[in-house]
Amino acid sequence: MQSNEAELGDAFKTVFRTHPAAVTIVTASTPSGPVGLTASSVSSVAAVPPAVSFSVTRATGTAGAILEADNLSIHFLTDEHVETALAFAVSGRERFTAEQGWTFDENGNATLAGARATLRGRIRDSIRVSDSSLVIADIVEVCPAEAGAPLLYENRTFFRFDPNGAAL
Repeated sequence: MQSNEAELGDAFKTVFRTHPAAVTIVTASTPSGPVGLTASSVSSVAAVPPAVSFSVTRATGTAGAILEADNLSIHFLTDEHVETALAFAVSGRERFTAEQGWTFDENGNATLAGARATLRGRIRDSIRVSDSSLVIADIVEVCPAEAGAPLLYENRTFFRFDPNGAAL
């Protein structure tokens, strides 16, 4: 048992750092242009009507812009998107480039070429928890796309999911 809040927090982070998760990029169009961040916390909440959740740290910068946006898109990444995932995970890196495979529709919604799927939606609610926010989004469109290997993240490293070796 941890004796103080700092020890408890460190133990908690270790558990989730070593818990593999699928990697996505959450994007939104804003009056000042597109914004986006890498997220491994996307989870389904309900199927009818469809809703998802994800968390963001801080309500400033890119995360704050997403929280204020009228719309959002969630792009499910393949193992071919490692460099793009890194670009959206680090502040100041170049984002939304043609080389990364981004295109935009007439409403400014981003689409990432080669994504396994894209969900489009609107934020229903967000709940502040310490310095993070849990976001609930209603999904209004499901755009299935490529059938690639999902990109996974575990212990600060990206991995390719191998369905041929994973069945138990």
